[in-house]
Amino acid sequence: MQHTGHNDAVAAFEPLRPKLKRVAYRMLGSVSDAEDIVQEAFIRWMKADRTEVREPEAFLRRTVTRLCLDQLKSARHQRETYIGTWLPDPVVEEEEIEDVTLPLMLVLERLSPLERAAFLLHDVFGQNFDEVATAIGRDPAAARQLAARARAHVREAKPRFKVEKEHGLELAEAFYTASRSGDMKTLGAMLSADVSVHADGGGKRPAFPKPIFGYDAVMTLWAKLAVVVKHNPSKLVRVATINGLPGFITLEADGELQTTALDIEDGKITAVYVTRNPDKLKHLH
Repeated sequence: MQHTGHNDAVAAFEPLRPKLKRVAYRMLGSVSDAEDIVQEAFIRWMKADRTEVREPEAFLRRTVTRLCLDQLKSARHQRETYIGTWLPDPVVEEEEIEDVTLPLMLVLERLSPLERAAFLLHDVFGQNFDEVATAIGRDPAAARQLAARARAHVREAKPRFKVEKEHGLELAEAFYTASRSGDMKTLGAMLSADVSVHADGGGKRPAFPKPIFGYDAVMTLWAKLAVVVKHNPSKLVRVATINGLPGFITLEADGELQTTALDIEDGKITAVYVTRNPDKLKHLH
């Protein structure tokens, strides 16, 4: 009987694993940390008195949320000591999931852990405030207030212009070709006046330490990079949707992968996000 109960518990958990991982990843911005959180939730599920659990999904979502809140307490310190620009781990999405894009995840980083949890659970994952309150250990009124505060911060990060997927990927491939070939005229025509470039090397690979802002500064940067790339060519692995944005994966001259995601508004690239830290790219191999 115990073996049967074990099998039933596993069978109830496994279909929920992808959904739970999405919650954890959007809370933490780290694929490996999200996987660890979900595995810890699985261990707790197996040890729990499951006869007392009426809704396994709600129970597990609560467990994952609380584990993430504990993790975020130490993650704050890790972000403060991180070398250079921090970007969330790149997630290549086979399906079009636009609930949380990369720019929105960066805004979430600036919220308190409770604000982030309340916003994600209610606005993104559609839980009512009674459920949110139980998950974060606050009353419903406090959960509502936390979500409202978060919403005020994230409103600016929501895309105003939806980019059709195929068109976005075509722009991404054109950007790759222009930037790697040194075609500065074509590249310049693709950029907005207030374009910015953000690169995360994590101290493990070369990357400029602070974001580059403005058309002229970005064009100067890419002119310099074009010279470097000419002698150290990269290979396009494929175009892809990365954290909700059109982008591409490349194999660089040092043998490491790199992802580039493009924020596009009104047909122009407004931000370029480059992830070079090999620790954040392991899951793509």
